Amino acid sequence: MDRGKAGTKRRLVVDGRGTPLGLTLGPANRHDAVELGAVLDAVPPVRGKPGRPRRRPGKLHGDKGYDHRRCRDDCRRRGIVPRLARRGVEPRDRLGRHRWKVERTHAWFGGFRRLVTRYERRDDIHLGLNLLAMCVITHRQWRRLCWFL
Repeated sequence: MDRGKAGTKRRLVVDGRGTPLGLTLGPANRHDAVELGAVLDAVPPVRGKPGRPRRRPGKLHGDKGYDHRRCRDDCRRRGIVPRLARRGVEPRDRLGRHRWKVERTHAWFGGFRRLVTRYERRDDIHLGLNLLAMCVITHRQWRRLCWFL
């Protein structure tokens, strides 16, 4: 929890490869568990398949900061299986299997120097720059996967 931290925090939902699926910006002094519902709602629907488009991932891995009944209920309400580490039960070394993908994606965002320190006063401009960086990261992932095209 970063109660005393001023500024903006980027919250992400990524897939198994680290490709960002959803992004929200919020105050840095709010706990991530409070903002989980908004982050899950930021994932756009998957287009291209006939029928109702899939909007959310099948399961969600999270660290011990999300070990709250509210987070588990938010996931279940949206049809997502919560795989959240429990405080006092799960060993810390097992979290690294999934957590490093999110941390790597945050490092990719850090590669855009304009986003390391927030200079914009307006929220819409800062959100637009973050969404543009998200598009560039997704495009780089797509090029890496489809190198033969």
